[in-house]
Amino acid sequence: MKLLVIDTSTEWCSAALWLDGRILARRVLAEQQHSSLLLPMVDELLRESATPLVQLDGIGYGAGPGSFTGLRIACAVTQGLALGADLPVVGVSTLESIAEQTGAERVLAVLDARMAEVYWAAYQRNGNHWQCVSEPALALPESVSVPEGGEWVGAGNGFIALGAVLRPRLAAHLTRIDDSLMPDAAAMAGLAARAFERGEGMDAALAAPIYLRDKVALTIDERRVKRSA
Repeated sequence: MKLLVIDTSTEWCSAALWLDGRILARRVLAEQQHSSLLLPMVDELLRESATPLVQLDGIGYGAGPGSFTGLRIACAVTQGLALGADLPVVGVSTLESIAEQTGAERVLAVLDARMAEVYWAAYQRNGNHWQCVSEPALALPESVSVPEGGEWVGAGNGFIALGAVLRPRLAAHLTRIDDSLMPDAAAMAGLAARAFERGEGMDAALAAPIYLRDKVALTIDERRVKRSA
């Protein structure tokens, strides 16, 4: 299986090729330049591997949660490339990609969401895939909790950005904390490959971001409508 995987969910911009288990990757601190850096990065990888886009089996993208603008860039680029080459696509959880990098069996993934909030989820490895123990959520750091049972590892830059709140509450319940891990296309490559193997590939037109803050806004709007009714 040959796949292209891209991620622009944070200040990092990354792209990777999965070539039957071999990974070629690029990653750069992009700040606000994702849209100008991503396509040249993809082109460089395709040229280096001598793999035309049309010979790929699919495209994976970091679906979120993460920066709203970044997630839209990833979806738009994925759709443009996939529609042009008639390829299926699959979205990959950014939090799951953090868990994938730890080498642990149970991971509490926490990503800085700005505005003094975090995106977080808890995953437990089940064979060759991750089982979600606590579903991805947008929350205040005071709401993050370590599931009961087993040894858990903390991961993600949420432990840096809001570590003053998270570490005193959670450190005693975690075997270690790796706050350097971020969503990354290379880490998503294996996840995307397994998703395609499970038959989860979909039409490019259906590619959409996982934007948890949007769900919060929708809930507030619904409450306003209810109060005014």
